[in-house]
Amino acid sequence: MKRITSLLYLGMFALASSCSEPVDYSQAITDGHYLSEAQDRITEVIIHDIFSPPVAARIYSYSSLAAYEVAAAVDPNYSSLLGQLKGSEEVKFTVPENIYPPLASLAAYYTMGTQLIFSEEMVNAHRDKAFEELRAKGIPEEVFDASVNFGKEVAEAVKAYSAKDNYHQSRSFPKYTVTNLPGTWEPTPPAYMEGIEPHWNKIRTFALDSAGQYKVSPPPPYSTEPDSEFFKRAKEVYEAVNQASKEELDIAMFWDCNPYKMNVKGHVMFAEKKITPGGHWMSIAAIAAKTAGSDWKQTAEALALTGISLHDAFVACWDEKYRSKLVRPETYINQFIDEEWVPVLQTPPFPEHTSGHSVASTAAAYTLTQLFGEEFHFVDSSEVNYGLPVREYNSFSQAAEEAAISRFYGGIHYMPAIEEGVWQGQKVGELLWSRISTKPKNLAENK
Repeated sequence: MKRITSLLYLGMFALASSCSEPVDYSQAITDGHYLSEAQDRITEVIIHDIFSPPVAARIYSYSSLAAYEVAAAVDPNYSSLLGQLKGSEEVKFTVPENIYPPLASLAAYYTMGTQLIFSEEMVNAHRDKAFEELRAKGIPEEVFDASVNFGKEVAEAVKAYSAKDNYHQSRSFPKYTVTNLPGTWEPTPPAYMEGIEPHWNKIRTFALDSAGQYKVSPPPPYSTEPDSEFFKRAKEVYEAVNQASKEELDIAMFWDCNPYKMNVKGHVMFAEKKITPGGHWMSIAAIAAKTAGSDWKQTAEALALTGISLHDAFVACWDEKYRSKLVRPETYINQFIDEEWVPVLQTPPFPEHTSGHSVASTAAAYTLTQLFGEEFHFVDSSEVNYGLPVREYNSFSQAAEEAAISRFYGGIHYMPAIEEGVWQGQKVGELLWSRISTKPKNLAENK
């Protein structure tokens, strides 16, 4: 009996010893897969919680910044953006020896992301599933805990920075008041929603000196005379929709990205879930990183810089929107050209000039071009989950140009808003890259 008992203990010891043998978990995270998946969940929550395009860009920028700051903390080949971005201070993180950096980066993203949305449980459930997968890959518990804790520490620093951008104060600012002055914006059908984020120009920028640093040319003088420039521009939109080709309609629908789209059936009105324009470009950034074979640090860099570009682009664009307060084509055309006319796309609930798609897409494309090159073929599958097919591009600028003109094809912007928006977005992108850098060498040269 004693011999059997002794053999049993020896067997258990041997089993325990074999279970405690070190496992090579170095390849548990190599590329940006987990980070991209986390971003996809944030996008789903942004849609679920119905955040506006400017607010969505803010969510993406700070979440991805937290993930990137882990990369900068552990790799001397990357420079921290804290201390470079407007209003930020340099933070010296003490990196524990026993962390797994890509896990810490992922934890930072999830931690920061949950601070910026409403439906935290959706993000937490996604995080828990990802963490369970990573634990199964053999990451020791002490390493796992240390990594997550370091990610949280970095996220807390980014959270402290984000808390001073005037966003929370702006939640109590007064709503936009419709003036009824000729040529000024008014709510559009079918929901007639109030103007979204009229004070977004008061949100702190990352690189711009101010929201109005790059003021665009004003729209043509408002007029209802048939021989006026304004009337001609409106007629141009009217005819573009009436004569749209299938390809132009496909382009319009692919880049719709309207989180406020409402459908009306009889007496019932219901919302249709759609990605924001910023969400579309953050998806493109993730696709580009995967296409290029980027590792987790390069992916974090691409997401952070794209998010920052989008954020400043929306601040600049919204500054002009609520300066000019220009009437949308739908309102003008219904009043002075054809009262039965309906645009291809549903008009979003904010003023006309400049086109948000044009500004944001151009800024994001400029950033992605700096990272991945002028000629970069990619398959944009960003809209597949929303019932649309893929589209292919040979450069980011090609995609941005298509995104911009899509608003004209869709009947929701005059051409000047698109043309000036492209100029504004280009300026935002160029300024950003002249003022911040993720590479120590470039940073030293800029100084």
